Amino acid sequence: MAKTFDAAEVAKHTSPESCWVVLYGHVYDVTEFLPFHPGGSNIILKLAGRDATAEFDPIHPAGTLEENLRPEAKLGKIDPASMPQVQALEKKTQKAGPPPMENLLNLDEIEEVATQQISKKAWAYYYSASDDLISKSANNLAYKKILLRPRVFIDCTRCDISTSLLGYKVGLPLYVSPAAQARLGHPTGEHGIAQGISTFNALQIISNSASMTPEQIVEGSSPGQVFGWQLYVQNERRKSGQMLARINKISDKVKFVCLTLDAPVPGKREHDERNQEVGPPVTSANMSGEANNRRKAGGVGLQLFQGTAADLTWKTTLPWLAKHTSLPVVLKGIQTHEDAYLAAQHAPQVKAIILSNHGGRAADTAPPAVYTLLEIRKYCPEVFDKVEVWVDGGIKRGTDIVKALCLGAKAVGVGRAALFGLGAGGPEGVKRTFEILKAEMETCMRLLGVETISELGPQYINSRAAERDIYDGPAGLEKLDSRIKANL
Repeated sequence: MAKTFDAAEVAKHTSPESCWVVLYGHVYDVTEFLPFHPGGSNIILKLAGRDATAEFDPIHPAGTLEENLRPEAKLGKIDPASMPQVQALEKKTQKAGPPPMENLLNLDEIEEVATQQISKKAWAYYYSASDDLISKSANNLAYKKILLRPRVFIDCTRCDISTSLLGYKVGLPLYVSPAAQARLGHPTGEHGIAQGISTFNALQIISNSASMTPEQIVEGSSPGQVFGWQLYVQNERRKSGQMLARINKISDKVKFVCLTLDAPVPGKREHDERNQEVGPPVTSANMSGEANNRRKAGGVGLQLFQGTAADLTWKTTLPWLAKHTSLPVVLKGIQTHEDAYLAAQHAPQVKAIILSNHGGRAADTAPPAVYTLLEIRKYCPEVFDKVEVWVDGGIKRGTDIVKALCLGAKAVGVGRAALFGLGAGGPEGVKRTFEILKAEMETCMRLLGVETISELGPQYINSRAAERDIYDGPAGLEKLDSRIKANL
């Protein structure tokens, strides 16, 4: 029979020499684990001697305890009658429920409702971007510089926005970008996002740092619903190999690997780092034994990067990846025409590239994706014939999506919008987010006089104002060709 502990006894174990926490009604001795926690020992010590379930549960996938603690670390049960009574306080601070989702008319309204519903911890992580948030703001402003060129006297009664991505039929060219820690915003987490977009047959890229396991997220998904798995390669390559082995087992649902390249190190996300009460997530993907030289600032984002490899190269990483999976590869985080050109040389292993500045969360003042899209059109348009080009970052309106498609993008991703939709109303909030964007897309296409996605092209937009801001130096493709011949 499991031993039962009194809360007062647990409260005595709050030191590095003896550290106990209560999780899900059980007492755990986590002393041995302290030096190996990716976020350092201080985060755990702040929660020592008390019930840490509320901090632990939203940001740790199932199985985290079993994977990282010895069975004997589970000491017994906690006597619930001895625990501090905090439920009354929680009830007093409960927030009013959200309005009906159908009353929300745009993504800004959804974000406003979500901000009222979710915790400060969740908001700080979702909202934050690097430094002065210039790239985050520019991501959306760039689309506003592009004007539409509507045509008239055209039958606009029909509109079909279905398309194919990597050869798979999807209901619309809008997908969910890798969006981490969804359970911070709603208990249904990434699985709730999958539910919310299922009626649209939309694609979802599962975050490497999801708060649920990939198996949980794809469980019960609609027939034909397509998922991708985001990969941050770890310093300890063995762990990344193990995750890829798991993904290979669910390849009936997860159809590709999305290798993220735009954040080899974390950006300085000040809104997130100011939140000192944030406990760092520990996932099966980012678990590492490194515990030295960690920054003391708080923040979910900072902790997610612990153990992430910063030594990836064209020459070594793609061959390594090929040894661990035969799934197609999508490279996320391309920000220049030169890297787009290099990526295209690696087809057919690389099937698509995502133009992205990590939502403005990596290098601040990095270019909006639509600028990189324009850059590719100017310097190396042959890229569009070799790989699919997707974009993400700054999407607030269906017109933004249509403009990207006119410039050659095959698909457009949203990350924060999915998280805020989930925070505003769970799966229904995500569904409402996609409803809004889908309806705005269809209205825009009808006003342009376009019936199908394949008809969209640069003739339907005026992008000259945006083109003035893109890179205007030499293409440099000859040097790249020399590098390619020398195996990079």
